[in-house]
Amino acid sequence: MTKIVNHWIGGKTAEGASGTYGPVTDPATGEVTTKVAFASVEEVDAAVAAAKEAYLSWGQSSLAARTTVLFKFRALLDAHRDEIAELITAEHGKVHSDALGEVARGLEIVDLACGISVQLKGELSTQVASRVDVSSIRQPLGVVAGITPFNFPAMVPMWMFPLAIACGNTFVLKPSEKDPSAAVRLAELLAEAGLPDGVFNVVHGDKLAVDRLLAHPDVKAVSFVGSTPIARYIHTTASANGKRVQALGGAKNHMLVLPDADLDAAADAAVSAAYGSAGERCMAISAVVAVGAIGDTLVEKIRERAEKIKIGPGSDPASEMGPLITKAHRDKVAGYVAGAAEEGAEVVLDGTGYTVDGHEDGHWIGISLLDKVPTSARAYQDEIFGPVLCVLRTETYEEALDLINSSPFGNGTAIFTRDGGAARRFQLEVEAGMVGVNVPIPVPVGYHSFGGWKDSLFGDHHIYGNDGTHFYTRGKVVTTRWPDPADAPTGVDLGFPRNH
Repeated sequence: MTKIVNHWIGGKTAEGASGTYGPVTDPATGEVTTKVAFASVEEVDAAVAAAKEAYLSWGQSSLAARTTVLFKFRALLDAHRDEIAELITAEHGKVHSDALGEVARGLEIVDLACGISVQLKGELSTQVASRVDVSSIRQPLGVVAGITPFNFPAMVPMWMFPLAIACGNTFVLKPSEKDPSAAVRLAELLAEAGLPDGVFNVVHGDKLAVDRLLAHPDVKAVSFVGSTPIARYIHTTASANGKRVQALGGAKNHMLVLPDADLDAAADAAVSAAYGSAGERCMAISAVVAVGAIGDTLVEKIRERAEKIKIGPGSDPASEMGPLITKAHRDKVAGYVAGAAEEGAEVVLDGTGYTVDGHEDGHWIGISLLDKVPTSARAYQDEIFGPVLCVLRTETYEEALDLINSSPFGNGTAIFTRDGGAARRFQLEVEAGMVGVNVPIPVPVGYHSFGGWKDSLFGDHHIYGNDGTHFYTRGKVVTTRWPDPADAPTGVDLGFPRNH
């Protein structure tokens, strides 16, 4: 019997009422294993109404009450991390170790939310004028929404809702319809931790559900992670409706390798960063820029390592890389490799014909490595979101820097070198929001913020860290003047000496 994933509204399962369902496949087999209910406008409205009702009390609750729930949720999340990882593998396809790593990175933000009291401290200035004090406080927004992608079905929601609810907001999550089960399991664990009904809600669906959240007058802010075209649409539409927006878009992350770099370390890093999680992550390294004469040696070292990667079902402990999320996405990724030679690239490894015995209907693709890729090639210009690594060649650091900075994306980047001065120049001169020095995937820890530049971010706030706290709260400044108690009205004696 096919499993059905329903909504979570007002603290309980809400069966889909629209009559519309979407298929969820096991990427390793291509089999439809689950149906997910798609929300109607009325169902989205019900979730927002539940969140609005819950905000009346949750927004006034104490910090201690909120963090108590989050500490309990953290313990439950830790206890169930294997179970959540299995749900991710079954619907996304990534190997179990990658799925466990995803849960661990989400836990970092739960940890941050448990200590939210430090981030929510206000400020006070006394005696700014005679008997006048000025204080600033931060208050929650109300109902906020998150729209999250398929590639990290547990981690990215946890980049959003723990901080949002710790700050006193209530939350409506619209996860990817391709792998929805992890989001519902997180909702169940939050309820088990004692989160009041309606504080966290999950509605599934497609553009109809998204558009309703963007237009709903009771939704005060929207967080999004996904492709650049959709991020731009989310930002434009929600902003036009008066909402605060953080919309994280796509990427084309470059790894610059200087001639003095440890080439074995650089090759190891390039392989793990390009092909980990089958390249389906916005921080994947998809372009290596080799400077000077090291290009041939570096490409050969990458090829040697890439050929050894074990590809198979994510549930197989021997697998190091799983399938892609859907057949359509697999075919799209393969198209970039198929057309690379015509566009001037040298195809070193072509993984487009890869299959797994016994799982021939899975969404399989092997490792692809393209060398001497021109910047005009589609494989370089587009975010492929698959296990395809492009290598570009430059003669100088300046040429490489100009190449990287000419990209419309500015999410993450990395430099591999032994020279501290070169690394320092790069981190100051490169136009990207996150920079790694001999670190290929510079995703910040939870107490720093994640976000890119240019077409990789729409909105002013990065996600999680201090930016996350600021995004989910708004500041208020209070200026106060109190009369001196010695000036109490005639007949009122407060025990202070009279000034007159």
